[in-house]
Amino acid sequence: MDARPLPQALAALAEDNAAFFSGLATPSGRRLAAACTALRDHGRRLGPALAHLGRLCHRFDLDEATPGNGYRSLLQVARCCLAHALAKSRYVAAHRRGVFFRAGHNAAELEAYGAALAQLRALLWLAQRLLARCRPGCLFPPPEEEQEGEGVSEMVLREYSTMHNGCFYGRCLGFQFAPSIRPVLQTIAIGLVSFGEHYRGGGGGLGVAAGSLVTSGKFALDPELRGREFERLTQNLDVHFWKSFWNLTETQLLASVATMTAVQVGVVRELSVPPQPLELPLACDPSATVTIAPPVAHTGPGPVHMRLLSYHLREGQDSAALSALSRPEGPRGSLRWWRGPPLPPSPALLVHFHGGGFVAQTSRSHEPYLRGWARDLGAPVLSVDYALAPEAPFPRALEECFYAYCWALRNCRLLGSTAQRVCLAGDSAGGNLCLAVSLRAVAVGVQPPDGIVAAYPVTLVQAAVSPSRLLTLLDPLLPLGVLCQCLSAYADAPRKSVSEEPPPACPGTPPERSGSAQGGAEDGDEGTPPYPDEFRPLRTRGPPARFVPPPAPLARNPYMSPLLAPDSMLGGLPPLHLVACALDPMLDDSVALARRLRSLGRPVTLRVVPDLPHGFLSLGPLSPETRAATALCTRLIRGRWGHCDP
Repeated sequence: MDARPLPQALAALAEDNAAFFSGLATPSGRRLAAACTALRDHGRRLGPALAHLGRLCHRFDLDEATPGNGYRSLLQVARCCLAHALAKSRYVAAHRRGVFFRAGHNAAELEAYGAALAQLRALLWLAQRLLARCRPGCLFPPPEEEQEGEGVSEMVLREYSTMHNGCFYGRCLGFQFAPSIRPVLQTIAIGLVSFGEHYRGGGGGLGVAAGSLVTSGKFALDPELRGREFERLTQNLDVHFWKSFWNLTETQLLASVATMTAVQVGVVRELSVPPQPLELPLACDPSATVTIAPPVAHTGPGPVHMRLLSYHLREGQDSAALSALSRPEGPRGSLRWWRGPPLPPSPALLVHFHGGGFVAQTSRSHEPYLRGWARDLGAPVLSVDYALAPEAPFPRALEECFYAYCWALRNCRLLGSTAQRVCLAGDSAGGNLCLAVSLRAVAVGVQPPDGIVAAYPVTLVQAAVSPSRLLTLLDPLLPLGVLCQCLSAYADAPRKSVSEEPPPACPGTPPERSGSAQGGAEDGDEGTPPYPDEFRPLRTRGPPARFVPPPAPLARNPYMSPLLAPDSMLGGLPPLHLVACALDPMLDDSVALARRLRSLGRPVTLRVVPDLPHGFLSLGPLSPETRAATALCTRLIRGRWGHCDP
């Protein structure tokens, strides 16, 4: 076993392979020699950059017991890619003289990892630029510097608009994640590009999905084609495409299949609560009350939709009052397996806000893991189907979630609970809404939740760069173009993109098959930073991507970006449990918020789960790692209820 560090080991082995293939006067031999030469160069250059970040990354952890931040994530991804490239190179070295050695296939494999390493070199350089611009211990650049000329975030957006990333969605797809989750990510990617081929603005649903099945085979057999198409879709299609694709999980067929394989519960009811003012007692003086107005932003007063799940049938859940709120098209009562009288109300209640980038999905697609929570917690779960952007941007979702929370407090006995212990839980966009609702509850003066469990939340609704957000170049579930589209839709941004402004002087050249890092704009070209050692990242084949950053003034609203809330507001948050993913572009959102709350002396914990992508709760049944992470969330919720026995 080679005891040398990964970069040196790869450089030495790649040089040996390059020397061997340089003597072969065949097209495949030349391809292999060029690919090995590129790998050798990347191995030599990556060593110092990794060592530099490795010496500094611990400074950005929450504490010694919680190692996790975007710099560590970049190091992990780069090392993982080096390990894969080294394994491929060892295979080539061991079989290159064999009769059955597939020269073309192995050349394509080495080229793919060479291209991936070239782009990771660029990310590491951008991370060093970010490191130099940020204050000590800060993961995001100072807002005041970002507003003065072209800040580092604007520079990264411009750079990403022409950077090639198709290599991360072809042969290298999901290399950084747990092996058990990679087939799932590959299936999602194939489904995405197949869906995109048949999508026609505004169209979607099972018709497009059925047509996609016919053509999905070519994307499974041709990784390079899949990577090119994935790059085109993620950089250029609008938010309505992503809304249509993600909402496939809302269709009757797919939702029914997911429900059949999920935990069977005693109560599932879809509720429609009319928009009526609510009177709630003040937390500081229960003898006084405050009026909670119904949601009105953008679309005027309208009902708030919710889904109630309970493993046991409890008192109130079979009442006529609750039945009057049940939606006609939804499930109306207990399942057949329930026998006996209703149980007493639970002292605990979980209010849940689903994820989906503020633009897609409902509680229906999140129901499989919510059923498991209802069973494991033994308490009612109320999941809110808030209005979605871009049709209903901020603050409509916040208004509906806060109204639903207040309605649940007032009508808890209808839900089968006494609400002695109330916890908020949500993932991604839902985690953001958990924080915003809690801030709103404190500001209005009503009873705040007893705790929050937020999984991989968005805490900064801005196109601000951080080391973990650099991973949007290669993340299969949250590319930068998708992230910008969702955040901008929620912030109701005008449809003006970075690419509509003066683009970089050179749109770049297509990536070379050898995986070389040459190509792109020259030093001194407007908008393109000078990379060291005459290095250039690979550039996309097409025009610059259209990134639409959220408008800065609105995105600084503390109810939209809780990370930017003043100390006086954050100091009122209830105990908070954050569950983040080490390889998630949103990791730094959690780390930065946890560091702020810790500095204010507020109770906060951060758990960083390894090797999983953003959105692991929706992938819960599909791998041992996602099941373990989902169980962690369950334990944290139960922990917020203390000795309260549901």
